[in-house]
Amino acid sequence: MTKGLLITFEGPDGSGKSTQIGLLKEYLTSKGYNILCTREPGGTEISEKIREIILDNKNSNMADMCEALLYAASRAQLVNEVIKPALEKGTMVICDRFVESSIIYQGIGRGLGVERIRGINEAALDGLKADVTFMLTIPYDEGLRRKSKQRTLDRLENGGDDFHKRVFEGYRELAESRDTIKVVDANRDIELIHKDIAHTIEELIANHK
Repeated sequence: MTKGLLITFEGPDGSGKSTQIGLLKEYLTSKGYNILCTREPGGTEISEKIREIILDNKNSNMADMCEALLYAASRAQLVNEVIKPALEKGTMVICDRFVESSIIYQGIGRGLGVERIRGINEAALDGLKADVTFMLTIPYDEGLRRKSKQRTLDRLENGGDDFHKRVFEGYRELAESRDTIKVVDANRDIELIHKDIAHTIEELIANHK
């Protein structure tokens, strides 16, 4: 049995990750592949409870390092309980956010340092790496416009302009540093974006066999 692929999606708020994940799942399912979609933080009962703590606006006094460790804890549970078992069965796993989000949001956005966040997450990942990461990019102003349409914002979304500017810059920096990251211009027609992503996945599958 061929081991499954781990496909992750990254991007700032409003970049259209959820839409593209849905389209990719539909496309791959139509091709006969077993697909599992999950998200971070979350994806398991324990991880979803941690998600509630992280994103609750009532927890505005949460220390930055506490936030980073909670994300790593949620990730460790998801990797152990869901992602690794699915991959061993040959299932393709699509994850909405993964370790890159911690590197960007906590390492760069919160100023904790990229290498510190990588170190924290080494144990959580237990050697697991994504086969491909799609980095959806949009201009900062467009991200603000899309976010302004949301009725309610969670604790991270309420992080302030300086925080979100550092996050946007962090996505650019990270995209330039990893060859497994595929940068996708998300400020285009939804179907064109999907076709680019599907083409990359088809190439990956062909080389994976």
